[in-house]
Amino acid sequence: MLGNPRRVEHIMGFPISIDVRATTSPLGPAVDRAFDWLREVDARFSPFREDSEVSRLNRAELSPAELSDDFLEVLAVCRRYEERSGGAFSVRLPGRGLDPCAVVKGWAVQRAAEALMDAGARRFCVNAGGDVVAAGGPWRVGVRHPDRIDQLCAVLAVEDAAVATSGRYERGDHILDGRTGAPATGLRSITVVADTLTIADTTATAAFALGADGPEWAAAQPGCEVFAVTEGNRVFRSENLPLA
Repeated sequence: MLGNPRRVEHIMGFPISIDVRATTSPLGPAVDRAFDWLREVDARFSPFREDSEVSRLNRAELSPAELSDDFLEVLAVCRRYEERSGGAFSVRLPGRGLDPCAVVKGWAVQRAAEALMDAGARRFCVNAGGDVVAAGGPWRVGVRHPDRIDQLCAVLAVEDAAVATSGRYERGDHILDGRTGAPATGLRSITVVADTLTIADTTATAAFALGADGPEWAAAQPGCEVFAVTEGNRVFRSENLPLA
């Protein structure tokens, strides 16, 4: 097995790190391609970039027939979670254009992780602002305390899995309930463990939007385990949550 250096870049508004511990071949070019992919996704899907596909669609400069296959794949994930959550998860909020950011980060990082595995990575971790794809564990993933930035409220032990957390402690009331358009209430944070970061990240966001009903809903999603802290500081843990 060959070792590879760790690397961090700031993309999509947060630090993204790739930490490869074991691989069957030198992985430097594959890591370069992974970061190139993440920069490309940021350029194509950011609603804050005037020339992105998202901004051009919102200005009606692109028709649905002109959308890329990647864009259509992201929209399919969005529609699936809008339906599953009864509209609490939504990327088309009143008064706003389409904003698929709630899906794009997890989807893009998962694709980057799969490319690393295809290139020979066997034990690695991709960490995107605290949301993680881990392979070849064991890996220990900390869940931040919603009040205390220097403390954890749980530590997870994962082998080959993804972990994502939604909460208001980093970005305030940025998750809205699509049924009302108002900031979601009922939870302080929710963490989801799943096979992919596309599922973990989108499920965590949808569950947070659902509020107090979110933890039970997320735990009922196929392959998902859940840790949540409610606004009343009650803790919810699904039965098979992989605690360290």
